[in-house]
Amino acid sequence: MQSRRKFMLGLVACPLCASAAKAEGAHWSYEGNSKPENWAKLDAKFKVCAVGTEQSPVNLSGAVTAQPDNLALKWSSEPFQVINNGHTIQANTGGTNTLDLDGKSYSLKQFHFHAPSEHALDNKRSAMEVHFVHAAADGGLTVVGVFMKVGKANAAFRDVMANAPAKEGESKTKTTIDPNVMLPEKRGHFRYEGSLTTPPCSEIVNWVVMENPIEVAEADVAAFVKLFPNNARPLQALNRRFLLIR
Repeated sequence: MQSRRKFMLGLVACPLCASAAKAEGAHWSYEGNSKPENWAKLDAKFKVCAVGTEQSPVNLSGAVTAQPDNLALKWSSEPFQVINNGHTIQANTGGTNTLDLDGKSYSLKQFHFHAPSEHALDNKRSAMEVHFVHAAADGGLTVVGVFMKVGKANAAFRDVMANAPAKEGESKTKTTIDPNVMLPEKRGHFRYEGSLTTPPCSEIVNWVVMENPIEVAEADVAAFVKLFPNNARPLQALNRRFLLIR
């Protein structure tokens, strides 16, 4: 399995490479003829979306309890460029924030949002989910997912939505955002090997999904949903993968 993953990493070595691959492929969306069920039919580059065996997102249920790992999130406030890429609102960073996991360091490249949440917890989806995309020097990817439920306002998400462009291709630079504000207080999390949740669906992602959600204001969720009513891929089969909880 590891050798297969190394081969896939050679094909898509970083989030920026993944974005380039998506840009070069056929138009895809979450509805109509280009909806998720048809992604593999749109372009040969998207074939793994249909034939892959380690696809994401998944239902987080029946996890095996494991020893705590050495996950270390080293984030602080820094400038982000908030963009509307036509599929979500995404905040790009300069890569100074890092994540350490299993003896490897990853740089935070961007974070973006999905509504409803892409992963499910015991078959229940949250209002939204944020994905923090990290890349290692060797091309390895680790994505941290956090469920978002309606409640009290979250300052970081509020700032993102206050600067979120309404039109595809537009961007705004926010002076600083502290991504730590979008992490739950308790850091128990699920881990599994999976894929990008958008074309080309490359199976190159180490997923870390927080068990506990954060709260965000209903008005901010509504502002996102107004732009993207549904940008969540359907759940994928876990198949023979191990789902761990730490």
